[in-house]
Amino acid sequence: MIRLKATIIAMAFAATSAAQGVTDVHSHIITPEYLTTLEKEGRMMDEGFPLPKYDAETHLKWMDEAGIQTSVLTLAAPQPTSAQTVRQANEAAAKLKQKYPTRFMFCAALPLPDVKAAIHEAVYALDTLKANGIKLATNVSGQYLGAPELDTLFSVLNERKAIVILHPHRPEPVNRSVMQQTTLAMQEYLSETTRAVINMISRNLLARYPDIKVIVPHCGAYLPLAIPRMKSLAPVMQAHKMVGKIDWEANLNNLYYDLAGAHSPEVIRMLLTITTQSHLLYGSDYPYAAPQALTASLARMKEYLTSEPGLAPYKEAILYKNARKLFK
Repeated sequence: MIRLKATIIAMAFAATSAAQGVTDVHSHIITPEYLTTLEKEGRMMDEGFPLPKYDAETHLKWMDEAGIQTSVLTLAAPQPTSAQTVRQANEAAAKLKQKYPTRFMFCAALPLPDVKAAIHEAVYALDTLKANGIKLATNVSGQYLGAPELDTLFSVLNERKAIVILHPHRPEPVNRSVMQQTTLAMQEYLSETTRAVINMISRNLLARYPDIKVIVPHCGAYLPLAIPRMKSLAPVMQAHKMVGKIDWEANLNNLYYDLAGAHSPEVIRMLLTITTQSHLLYGSDYPYAAPQALTASLARMKEYLTSEPGLAPYKEAILYKNARKLFK
């Protein structure tokens, strides 16, 4: 009887520990078919740097070592325009979710800029593959989020109350000489993310489709600086009929922010000027950095979320509670 009680207690403790494991909303799947397509199209270096290797077993090993319970998978950059390649990637992610239901979720890629094909894939991914959301590139071949032709897609996503994870991709057009000197990940990805979100806000997109929740990557990019500037200039733009009325509260209420990249207490405090702690989420960007570096980064976040008086109350929310509430 004593041994049985001890076993039950141990199992309960293990279950509690698992329940409190970190949820990572920013990780990437890189499939062999995806790599083959990029190689055939001569696009392996489209983003200015080589793609890392990926396999689920190595990912799970790192998750176990770092204390991450669940990771949300999205397809890496560059964005394939082939509907077949996108379908293969989504089905590969769905199989991982099915095989490891407590460890992996995924947000499906779409074959933009073909809006009709993208809608077809979104419906299939959400309804049949049971995707947890949709991943959208900031732009595909110059078609930026917020473009009017994407409204029909957003209408479909709104009907399904979809979660959308954004990810920056190479801007179009791009200055290749600048890209070679300063890699996209160092600066332009932040501009690209800001550009796409501001473009959506300027068209009141997230207010018009209020059941879509959007996760902005990399600590919100430049949005803590850009949004106050945009608010100050909006009356002038509206007076010249360059933009319409913007429902700031409705747009901003639908934005969430992952903390992948150069997070810090200062960055979190900046984000809190445009959002609330309930909209902050942990993200790793696995496998784009060495596992040791990502583990150290997460440990550093846990340390300052424990020691910083103004942030300590938000620790569990940022590490897992907000994500679990968002993804239900």
